[in-house]
Order: sequence, then C-alpha cells, then structure tokens
Amino acid sequence: MRDVQSEPANHAIPLDRVGVRDIIYPIKVLDRANGMQQTIAKINLYCNLPHNYRGTHMSRFIEVLNAHLDNITPRNIKELLSDIRLKLQAERAHVDINFTYFIKKKAPITHEESFMNYEARFVAELGNKFDFITEVIVPVNTLCPCSKEISERGAHNQRAKILISVRMKKMVWLEDLIKYGEESASSPLYALLKRPDEKFITEHAYDNPRFVEDVAREVAHKLDHNDNITWYFVQVTSYESIHNHNAFACVRKDKENKNRTRL
Repeated sequence: MRDVQSEPANHAIPLDRVGVRDIIYPIKVLDRANGMQQTIAKINLYCNLPHNYRGTHMSRFIEVLNAHLDNITPRNIKELLSDIRLKLQAERAHVDINFTYFIKKKAPITHEESFMNYEARFVAELGNKFDFITEVIVPVNTLCPCSKEISERGAHNQRAKILISVRMKKMVWLEDLIKYGEESASSPLYALLKRPDEKFITEHAYDNPRFVEDVAREVAHKLDHNDNITWYFVQVTSYESIHNHNAFACVRKDKENKNRTRL
C-alpha cells in the first residue's frame, strides 16, 4: 500500500512539532496515599518532522500510548518519549498530559471527608536531553489585607488559583505542591463544609489576609527550601469579588543558576 506520508513534501521545510492533540484517555498516576490513582487525561503527543517527509504517521502515536497504558508516571515518561522517537524515526518527542487529581480531605472541625479535585499536568520532551515539568493548579481563598485595614465590618475575600510548575532532580509529590499552595493562601478550599467548618475557615481567612503578591512570595519561599526542586514558576490569580478585574502576581526562578528572571 502506498505510504503517502513518507513521500517528499512540496516544500522542503522541517516542522518543529507534528502529532495528535486532545486525546481523551484513561491513565494511572502515582498517589502517595494509595499507590496509584485512576483518572482521565487529555493528552497531546508530538515529534519533529524532517523536511523530506510530507507527513507523520498519526496511528503510531496511539500505538505507543496504548503500550504505556499503566506506565504514565514521572518515572516512566522518558521511556514513552523514547518509544515515540523510535516509532516515528524522530529526533525529538514531546508529551503534554492534563488530568484531574483527587485528594481526600477532612473538614477542619467536623472532619467530614470528601474528595477535592485539582488540575494537574505533566509536560516532557526528549531530544538531546530529557526535560520534565510537573504542574498543578491549587484553588484557594484570599482575603484582602487593605480591605481588612480600612473596613469597620469585615473584609472582601474571593477564590484564587495558584499555578505551580516545577522541574526536579528527585520525585516531588503533587500533594507537597498542593500543600505549599494551600498553606500560602488565606485559607484552603474544601468540597464539604458544615457550619462549624465554615465558621473556622471564615475566621481563619480573616486572621490571615493575603495579597496575591503575598501568596506568590510564600509559595516561592517554600519551593526555595525544597532541595529536590531545581526550577519553578508560580502564578497567582485572584478572582476579585468587588472589582471588575482580577489581581495577578508571578515569579520564576532557576535555582541552579541562582537568578530570578521576568517572563
């Protein structure tokens, strides 16, 4: 059968990435409490395409993914990328895995248990070297220090999201990154709260007012003191309750080069 993809292209231009996007796929990820967790991911798989090939073979990406059904973890992604390079005869391979991660949390006073969901992401590339980034979005609550200072009754508060991306030299659990985020905010969020819990959370947030700038710095401080993390990016967005705009802060650091840089 004629292999159209392997025929010469009309224009001898190499492509940086070709592949398949938005694959909805069941995966298993490492779970510190239970060993493994079954979840659903949206996956992008790419490789480079030399100038002398008209197209890539889409089915081969899915074949490699199927072969790694139970091995999509930080420890095995390099092997998945190596197989993509081999199967597609490529110099570079890239994977982007977005998934929902669940942690069972107890309410602070009643200790009622419920599942809290977090959006997580693994991004990896294999070429001359292997690069791997772990990312998680932590939903939290922030209470405005300025509002508390100038108001006689209460202070405005709102939901915020903390995006934490890290490169690491040893395994860093998603649970640890989530903890860094929740401890840096005015208060964490929960899926289930009874009235005693709501009272505690409301008062706890009031006693811990945080600007988005405060939150970004708090998270960065914690990441600075984790020796397994070599690089990080922190982004905080507060979905303001009394403004028609959102507040934002971010910081990035390459710990190995000892310098902070702007995006």
